[in-house]
Parts: sequence; C-alpha cells; structure tokens
Amino acid sequence: MKAVGFHAPSSIDAPNALVDLDLPKPSPTGRDLLVAVQAVSVNPVDVKVRASRTPAQGRAEVIGWDAAGVVEAVGPEVTLFKVGDPVFYAGAINRSGSNAQFQLVDERIVGRRPSSLSVAEAAALPLTAITAWELLFDRLGATKDTTGSLLVVGGSGGVGSILIQLARRLTGLTVIATASRPETRDWCLQLGAHHVVDHSGDLVAQVAALDVPPVGLIASLTNTADHFPALMEIVAPQGRIGVIDDPKTLDVVPLKRKAVSLHWELMFTRALFQTPDMIRQHELLNAVSDLIDEGRLKTTLTEVLTPINAANLIKAHAAIESGRTRGKIVLEGF
Repeated sequence: MKAVGFHAPSSIDAPNALVDLDLPKPSPTGRDLLVAVQAVSVNPVDVKVRASRTPAQGRAEVIGWDAAGVVEAVGPEVTLFKVGDPVFYAGAINRSGSNAQFQLVDERIVGRRPSSLSVAEAAALPLTAITAWELLFDRLGATKDTTGSLLVVGGSGGVGSILIQLARRLTGLTVIATASRPETRDWCLQLGAHHVVDHSGDLVAQVAALDVPPVGLIASLTNTADHFPALMEIVAPQGRIGVIDDPKTLDVVPLKRKAVSLHWELMFTRALFQTPDMIRQHELLNAVSDLIDEGRLKTTLTEVLTPINAANLIKAHAAIESGRTRGKIVLEGF
C-alpha cells in the first residue's frame, strides 16, 4: 500500500523530511477496523512527532492523526461497525498513523462519518472535535446550563474553531475568542464568538473593557506560557483553566489565592491507556456527526491538497509550523 513516513526526525525543510513509501497492507484483529483512508488532515501533533520521534531501527515511521474513510475489513470482536461503513477518527498516538492507504484503528475511538459532508470536510474534524469536546465538557465541566464567560485563547486554530461552536451551541456561556489578524478575527465571529480580543495586545485590559459576565472558564490552546500571567489575572475566583499545548514550565502557585484549578487535555489518553471509558470517543464523535448533519456545527476545513503524498504533506507541515493557519488543512486521495 502507499504511505508517507520518515526514517529520522528532522526539520521540515531537511531532505527527505517525509518520503513516499510502499508498505504491506495490515490485517485487523480483535476490535480493530481496517479503514481504507480517503482523506487526512494535519495537526500540530504531526509536526511535533515528525521533528522528535526516532523510528525503530530499519523502519519508517508513518504518522497522521485525522482520517476519513470506509471500513475495509473488521476484526473478530468488532460490534460497532461493518464493512462498507463510512467513518472518521483521530487514531492513537502509539500506533501507525493515517498517512497510509489502509490503517488499523480500534472501533471504540471511531465515529460514524457525517452524511452531509464530503470526505475532505469530515477529515478536518476528528482530532480537534475530540479535543474541544473533552476540554470543554470533561475537563472544564461545562454543561448546557453553564453560564458566565469562556475565554478561548487561539480561537482561529483547529481546536478553537470547534470549541467556539460547541460552547455557543451547547452551553449558555458568553464566548470570548482571541485572534491577532483581521481574517482570523472574522473567522472567530463567523463561528459564533460573541467577542474577539487580540492576544498580541493587553489581554487583561481588553477583557476588562467588555461588558460580559466573569470569565469562569479559560481554554488556553496556544502559547500558554506567554499568556499565563494574564490568564491568572483574568480568571474569576474558583474558575478553571484548561491547557492543551506544551509549555516547558508554568508557575501555578498564584492560582491558589483564587482557588483556580488547572486541567490538562490530551485526546490520546483514553486510547493510550485503554481506559474503561475509551468508548466515549466513539460516542462523542457520533454526537458531533449528528450536530453536523443537523446544521448546528460546521466543518473547519479551509484548504485541500491532493493527492496524499510526501510533497503535499511537507507543504501542510510547513504551513502548520508557520503558526498562521486558519481552520484545517486536508489532503485527499492517494
């Protein structure tokens, strides 16, 4: 089968940063699905792993954590899907990735693909939808009755683009997003943010100037270390701050005075540790699929490259590394 991978960690501009491969087609066992991959999208985690992971001796590493496709075959313990079902999913960080014609993935982290979307539109969603859902509902504890304000730092990125929609459609929160350019500001407003402030400026002063309820919840999606002093000042007493990026250090002691809690979100945790509630990702992806088909959520796809090959994945990785992307980049078709 066709695939794209790398033999050594490197910068994206290095020779052979990503290469086209020809690999054996895998076979499913247990609760695995074998999915014929039709489209994939690229996330910051792809960039981080490509630049840091050393493949096993003599092997190429195939990464990729977003896919939409069709079930090609099923393992003997599969109960949730059948051959021919259209699916979408983000996969597991400790298994071979989606940048391949065929991929094995546990059915408990796979969702029913939205029927109203193209395969490329669907591929833009899984990782960011899972991350945003888990962050908002499982980590920050929001419900349909939650009010107050939510600050989304990095609102125009992949996760922020879904988080704004979920918070606006499924809670009573006032949504404040951050964006630093006119086009990303407009994007956040189109997705449903009530207000947009500029994270390159004085966040504390900008939020204070808004006529909004206290900011009880903060989702810090990018550059958390840089923004953390401001976030500690902005967050209301007994509030919650959720983080998804990788700051090297955070001084959390000042949170004590306000009794503020800090929550980490990693959407790979359930699959990585085979937690008893692993099937929650199947359930939430199905819920997202329903919301899409009902017209309450929309895809965050902004660019499609074709076909899925090393050259186009290099372009997508470079775009992600620039830090100036809006929404999601998808590659379609082998």
